[in-house]
Amino acid sequence: MDLKTIIENIDLILLTEERDFSCIPVHSAYMSDLLSCVMTGAKPHSVWITLIANINIVAVASLLDISAIIITEDAQPDQETIDRANMEEIVLLSTEASSYTVAGKLWEMGIKEH
Repeated sequence: MDLKTIIENIDLILLTEERDFSCIPVHSAYMSDLLSCVMTGAKPHSVWITLIANINIVAVASLLDISAIIITEDAQPDQETIDRANMEEIVLLSTEASSYTVAGKLWEMGIKEH
């Protein structure tokens, strides 16, 4: 599946620069708010679901080749985090929905664990 399909079907808000999201593959999803768990559990080309909105999420995502970070529960990153994500080409998305709801929607779309 591609990131464009996910953005459109879950009605996510783009926080970083516009890109051709149809060229960004998504093979799985991972949900955690513990960076150490993400570093050991998330796979490349996954979407990471979290309510963490600080700059550390960008560093972890860039290390793991994560396709996008979905920040839930209306948590908002500061401009420094957004700027760093743009520089690292990490897509940041936002939603008011809970992490549980987002994970359920991705599951319904066929995005399973890994």
